[in-house]
Amino acid sequence: MHPIESSPMIFPNPTQLCLEILPADRDRAKQQSQSFSTPASRWRAYLNQLCLSAVLPWLQQEYDPQAQVWLGMAALPSFWEVVNGVAIALDNMRFLLIPSEAIDLDEMRVQQEWIDLPSWAADYYLAVQIEPDEGWVRIWGYATHQQLKIRGNYDRSDRTYSLDEEDLIADFNVFWVARQLCPGEPTRAAIASLPSLSLDCAENLLARLSERAVIEPRLAVPFSLWGSLLEHGGWRQRLYEKRLGRQEQWSVLDWLRGGVSGLAKQMAWERFELQTASKEGSTEEKAPAISTVLSRQLIVNHQPYELRALPLSDPEARIWRFELRSTSLAGSIPRGFKLRLLTEDLQPFENNEDIATEAVDRLYVEVAISPGEGLVWEVEPSPENCDREILRF
Repeated sequence: MHPIESSPMIFPNPTQLCLEILPADRDRAKQQSQSFSTPASRWRAYLNQLCLSAVLPWLQQEYDPQAQVWLGMAALPSFWEVVNGVAIALDNMRFLLIPSEAIDLDEMRVQQEWIDLPSWAADYYLAVQIEPDEGWVRIWGYATHQQLKIRGNYDRSDRTYSLDEEDLIADFNVFWVARQLCPGEPTRAAIASLPSLSLDCAENLLARLSERAVIEPRLAVPFSLWGSLLEHGGWRQRLYEKRLGRQEQWSVLDWLRGGVSGLAKQMAWERFELQTASKEGSTEEKAPAISTVLSRQLIVNHQPYELRALPLSDPEARIWRFELRSTSLAGSIPRGFKLRLLTEDLQPFENNEDIATEAVDRLYVEVAISPGEGLVWEVEPSPENCDREILRF
């Protein structure tokens, strides 16, 4: 991916970066943008995918081959259904690309979710002008979270923060020089956490906001409720699926009967048959001789691990065991690692976590689950690029 040469007549500032949109990427974006609930969300997804296809390869080629979409590609539709922007994780920083078709570049406008949700906030926000038909994108300015939060103008009518063009840095090369000279310079302002939602409240919001007649769900309820719903990855994913009228994608019993859903496969879940032989007289905890196992691959501190979920008897009995294992050769779970289960609304319960007080072969938690109940798993330290998931039983 190479910058395209810009004409001074079209792009008067030669320091601004212009990148090409390849025809194949345009075709792919058009196809992928069909899985959204409204014309507005389909167009938003199309523009964001074009922006991503042009900028991410350039970042990987020029600065960091490990640059990747924050939370992974599979999570993007649940964002683009309701908000504009795509976050990139790069060298322990987060960039937010904000595509816009606007011709008059007098300000950068960022939706409130990307500023005021603690887990969403980025370090740097890049204003990207996009011209789909002409086949180019242009990074025309950037600012930090701190600048947007402290100096930006907040518009209550559409819940956005904006900075005028003169307050943005136009030359993206300045960013890399500044990072080398002042690597510890703060980029993020302090953000207050939002109150947690009860399960009943979340269910009511999901029922209301999943109606396609609600064109802009992000503006339909107070931000404190909307933000708390959206910051929970499992609820955000569920909102997206409900707005499209899709059947439940996270039913564990359905995974056992008919295979892991397509969406769950994108999130690295798979199903396989486990065969073990119990040793007579063994004092170790017993595992079933033959069982269907649901498995998810994780990367923690750059090392591979596996999360397993398996029924300890007939799945209808709803007694389940969750395990965390290392998949590296002769690997183990390091001291200090935690495996934790929470209710759907992120509440702890008795015996819901296992902690490695020393290096161990595995961590495990066993739980009895009521019909229809949702569980959320957590691992500490946090796995790379993992969104929160609700497994439905």
